[in-house]
Amino acid sequence: MSTSDASPEPADAVVEEYILGVRIVETEAESADADADADADADADADAEPRYRFEAPDHAETAFDSLEDARLYADVYFDVNGFVEEGTGDRGIPPEVVQGGKDTLAAYLVACPWGDVNWVGSFYGADPSEIERYLSWVRRRADEIRSEAADQGLE
Repeated sequence: MSTSDASPEPADAVVEEYILGVRIVETEAESADADADADADADADADAEPRYRFEAPDHAETAFDSLEDARLYADVYFDVNGFVEEGTGDRGIPPEVVQGGKDTLAAYLVACPWGDVNWVGSFYGADPSEIERYLSWVRRRADEIRSEAADQGLE
């Protein structure tokens, strides 16, 4: 996961669109060397894997290498009724995520680029199947929250 202030590129495509202006957008991976010449950039872009940007009102842009991680991050976002990611590099995990409980925190950590179910399981002293169970709880609650909001006419 990384944050960026870049504006959307025309080639971006919405992959998931949720209620309340939350969405996941597929983008082209950024070139590692911004000073490379145009030909090298064109070659790199042709081979670049897509990235997935999480977007929400008043939320710093956050991008993921995998769509699964971006969706899990969106589920955490809805599970805690939104949170502010900006500044977490300085202050750590958003307080709303920590207050969401053990399962929500586990899901947030799995969505991080350095986290996976094995690492989080080690952190919690649990096996990966228990972490997968936590993730399923967060996904289920997020689905229920989005469904209830949609039933109430929130877009």
